[in-house]
Amino acid sequence: MSVKARILDTLDELRRHARQQGYTVELLYHEEDSHLMRFANSAISLNTNEHLVRLDVTAHMERKRASYGLIADPADLDGMRAGIDIAGEMVEHAQPLTYEPTVPVYEQTFVDETGYDPVLAGLGNQERLDYMNAAVEGLESEDIKLSGIFSCGSNIVAVTNTNSEHSLYFRTSDAQITAVLAHVIEKWEVIAEQSAQNTGELDPAPLRQELAFLLDLYQRETPQQLPLGTYDVILGPAATAELVSMMNWIGFSGGSMKRGFSFLSEDEVGQQVFSSQFDLIDDPARLETYPYKMDLTGIPRKRYPIFEGGVFRGFVWFQDDADEFGAEPTGHTVFHKSLVIGSGDREIGSLQELVDMPRQSDVLYIPFLHYMNIVNPSKGIMTATSRFGTLLLKADGSVAIPFNVRLTQSLRNIFGEQVDWLSKGTVAYNTSDSYGRRNPTAIVVPSFIKIDGLEISHSNAAF
Repeated sequence: MSVKARILDTLDELRRHARQQGYTVELLYHEEDSHLMRFANSAISLNTNEHLVRLDVTAHMERKRASYGLIADPADLDGMRAGIDIAGEMVEHAQPLTYEPTVPVYEQTFVDETGYDPVLAGLGNQERLDYMNAAVEGLESEDIKLSGIFSCGSNIVAVTNTNSEHSLYFRTSDAQITAVLAHVIEKWEVIAEQSAQNTGELDPAPLRQELAFLLDLYQRETPQQLPLGTYDVILGPAATAELVSMMNWIGFSGGSMKRGFSFLSEDEVGQQVFSSQFDLIDDPARLETYPYKMDLTGIPRKRYPIFEGGVFRGFVWFQDDADEFGAEPTGHTVFHKSLVIGSGDREIGSLQELVDMPRQSDVLYIPFLHYMNIVNPSKGIMTATSRFGTLLLKADGSVAIPFNVRLTQSLRNIFGEQVDWLSKGTVAYNTSDSYGRRNPTAIVVPSFIKIDGLEISHSNAAF
């Protein structure tokens, strides 16, 4: 029996059990096969894998709701039935909600395995090690040490409920690679990363090229403390993707807006909020984002513009938030969206080309933002420090190495009128969290975005 058939049969059996007991329940089945190789001090510091199955049961009784989750053995149907019984008993004692939550009805069984590559999901230890060795070949030394991760695996999400005769089933494969070379004495670090949805996207050569280029600069130039002030800034894909992740949380979520945790308001729908060069789309056609082509309530997901030409097109609504606040759900009841920033017209496709470009003033290149946090969600203000390969591209064509600096800025400033240009080339940047249940996530962003006049609020005197 195939994996898909086994899981769908399991959900059918659990749904029958819940109905026999008189329960109204939603069932979410999650199965992951995860492999993690971690590097430190130019050696493998951890090499582990795990195969986990989770069953989340949400029981409903009028306006009451209760949830129970368990780590399950797929062969132990009795154990999963017992989990349903526990949730059914819990809901009787739950506090009623102020609204009626939706339990959807699935009109048909939906299966999507287009994002699954069994070769990528099953990469072995030697293949992962060979990739990392190729990415740093000839670059390590007594003073330069490798750290990083190679994570890959497969992810299955399947859902059903007692209102339906059908199920939804999604299967993806993913890989996330981070390679960091650090100087053990001077304490600086440079980084290169890659995201892959299939084996054809795995290529260590671009990582080695970028690491070698940065190593040459960092070993040749003397690091310096930057004066405080205003700088023209170019963001790399990691920095841009993390800022968009923050916006996803405190920006265009309808539920966050209603709870006062968003910098956007209902009055701004249809209004110019960001630069006319800024487009942000939720596009489930982009396989490199590990998409859900149908949300978990059965709404087909299509291309959904959030910002077009900087104009805010509207909030996205998770089903439960829509239930609570009387809104229309938008097909965003998913574990992650497929966010894509539109490209620009600047023909700069590599770090080498960025460094070589003519410039009339100094430009601060920030590839990576570290320890990002929220200062004020209602104003969209966040704070973070630069890290991993920051460069000061000087007007005279030279390059300086700055110590880390801190940005404390509003997202309205970062993506607003101060945007100068966006690169034509884009890249899928992997924002997956390696803790908790597997949820492969990537955001497609321009390789570079130039923003004029951002203030540096703090400048370190050392790495």
